[in-house]
Amino acid sequence: MVLQMRSNLPIAIKICGITKANQAKTISSLDIHALGVIGVSSSPRFVKEQLRREIFSQISQTSENTKRVWVLADPQDKELDLALKGHGTPSVIQLHGNESSTRCAELREKYPNMEFWKALRIRSKQDLLKANNYTKCIDYLLLDAWNPNILGGTGEQLPLEWLKEANFSIPWWIAGGISPEWIEKSLKYISPYGIDASSKLEVSPGIKDIKKVHDLIKAVKNI
Repeated sequence: MVLQMRSNLPIAIKICGITKANQAKTISSLDIHALGVIGVSSSPRFVKEQLRREIFSQISQTSENTKRVWVLADPQDKELDLALKGHGTPSVIQLHGNESSTRCAELREKYPNMEFWKALRIRSKQDLLKANNYTKCIDYLLLDAWNPNILGGTGEQLPLEWLKEANFSIPWWIAGGISPEWIEKSLKYISPYGIDASSKLEVSPGIKDIKKVHDLIKAVKNI
């Protein structure tokens, strides 16, 4: 698959955990690279099928260039087969479970028109070495902070010193505690392809503060 170039922002931005179609429309009209919808039922930001399709449809209608990311954990082929048909489909599957590199390769082969990202929850600096197992079978890496109980959206941050020398053969995103304030102090030291923001931009789980989204975009443009 040919990797798409990011938008004209110096760092690509993904806003994750969208739960409202009207917010999807508003945010996708901004200079945003990707919007994410959670398909993990245990998440407080989980979105059921009908609403998920409505959100993805709104994104498609508002911005053809904004990637529609569906975040899943250990999905079954049957689940993907159903979700990738009809209206309101994702353009990216973000794998946030225990998927092996073999499983990622299988999915990529079965769904060649779909972009696949693999999220890794990093518990120690040594965990970063695991990323090299995935670079030939996915399109992007996403590095997130470890939490024993929740797959993502915790607001916890990865130690920047672990990432100063990060050098992967494919583009990588960083997630975990991303906020306008974090941008200014952190992107001077690390060079990800993009940032993945969620909980620090919220009024409550799944409900975004649009002003904070604007502030995040402004902070990235000022880097």
